[in-house]
Amino acid sequence: MGGYYHSVTLDKDKCKGCTNCIKRCPTEAIRVREGKARIIAERCIDCGECIRVCPYHAKIAVTDPLSSIYKFTYRIALPAPALYGQFKDVSDIDYILSALKSLGFNHVYEVAKGADYNTAFVKEWLKNKGIKKPQISSACPAIVRLIQVRFPELIENIVPIESPMEIAAQLARQEFYQKFGAREEDIGVFFITPCAAKMTSIKKPIGKEKSTVDGAISILDIYGALNSKIGDLQEIEGLQRASAYGVGWANSSGECAALSVERYLAVDGIQNVIHVLEEIENNKFPDLDFFEGLACVGGCVGGPLTFENGFVAKNRIKTLTDEMDKYSLTQNEFNAAKNSIRWEFTEDIQPKPVMKLDDDLTLAVQKMEKMERIFNSLPGLDCGSCGSPNCRTLAEDIVQGEASELDCVFKLRERVKELAEEMIELAEKIPTGRHGEDDSK
Repeated sequence: MGGYYHSVTLDKDKCKGCTNCIKRCPTEAIRVREGKARIIAERCIDCGECIRVCPYHAKIAVTDPLSSIYKFTYRIALPAPALYGQFKDVSDIDYILSALKSLGFNHVYEVAKGADYNTAFVKEWLKNKGIKKPQISSACPAIVRLIQVRFPELIENIVPIESPMEIAAQLARQEFYQKFGAREEDIGVFFITPCAAKMTSIKKPIGKEKSTVDGAISILDIYGALNSKIGDLQEIEGLQRASAYGVGWANSSGECAALSVERYLAVDGIQNVIHVLEEIENNKFPDLDFFEGLACVGGCVGGPLTFENGFVAKNRIKTLTDEMDKYSLTQNEFNAAKNSIRWEFTEDIQPKPVMKLDDDLTLAVQKMEKMERIFNSLPGLDCGSCGSPNCRTLAEDIVQGEASELDCVFKLRERVKELAEEMIELAEKIPTGRHGEDDSK
C-alpha cells in the first residue's frame, strides 16, 4: 500500500498559527508558514498530541460515523476496553455491550478478549531464544510508528504479534460466521476507538498488507447515543467474556500485569516514552526484558478521542477489574486460536527515514554541511517563533527551500538593525544646502 494515510488532519479555517502544536509534536511533523500550520505526512505518527493542545480545535481526527456500519448487512462492534471507563455508575460491562447492540450492531466482541489472546501469544513469543531484549510492545500503533521514524535501530525489538484489535476482529468474524453462516463480504467489523492512531492502523496497517477491521468509530462520536441507550435498556445480554487482565489493558501497565513479566517497564505519555526509548537505544537497561510504551497519559483511557477525564476513567477501570476474575486462556482456547487466525506479523516493519535532504548523495552532503553552518548561526533558543519546532529544523527547512533565515525573529532583528544603520550612513552621505535642502535642487 503506497503513499501515506493519516487520521489526524488540519482544518485550516480554524487554525490561527499559534505554534502550540509544533512544540508538542514528538516527531517534528508540524510547521507554521504564512500564519497556518502544515502537517508533514512523512513525519506524522497520528499520536493525537496536536489534537490535545490546539486551543482552536483546528486539528481533528477523521474516523467513521456510526451511519457507516449500514454499508454492511451484518455489523460487529469491537469495543476498546477504554470504553468501559467512560460511563458513570455503570458497574456491569454487559450494560455497555448490550447498548452497543441496540445501536445497530448484530454482534459484539470485546477487544479485551482479544487482549487475553494477545497476552497468551506474546508469552509464547517471549520464550524464544535469541530475540533482542528488551522486547517492545507493538500494541500502541503510535509508538510503533514513533520507532519507525525516530528509533529505527529498535525495530528489531518490537514484538511481531498482532494487536488485540486485530486478533478480536478475526475471532469475531469466525464466531459470527459459524453462528449465522454469513458471507465474508456481508460482515463489517468496526472498532470503537479512543485514539486516531488506531484509525490509521486500519487504513495503513503495519506488519501486514490489510487489516481485518473495516472501520473505526470514535468514542467521542458514539458516547452520547450509547449513554442514552444504556439508560433505556430493557434487557441485558450476557456478552462480557474478557478477563480482568484483558479489561486492565485500558490502563497503563495493564499489558505487563497480564504478561506477569518480572523485569518490565511500563511508561505512558509520548514524551516520557521518547526519553526511555533513548535510554534503551543507549543500552541503559541491559537487564530489561519487556517494555510497554503507550502514547497517551494513563494509557488508552487517556486517548484524545475519549469522553471522560482520563484519570477518572482509569479509576473506573480499576474498580471494574477489582471485581472481576483474573484468569488466563485455557490451553485448548490458545491452541484453537493459534491454528485458526493470523497472530504474527506477515511483513517486516520498515524504518521511515524523514530527513532525506536529497536523492543525490553529493548534494545531500553539501546540504548537510550548509544546514550545520546555518544552525550554528542561529540563536539556539528553540522558541518556535519562526514556525519550525526548533533551530535545527529551521536550518533544515531553509536548506530545503521551505523557510528563510529571516523567519527567525532574532535574525530579522539583526537585519533590521543593519538596515537602520545603513540608512543612517546613507543619509549622512547625502549633501545638503544651507537650509538643509539638497543642493541639486
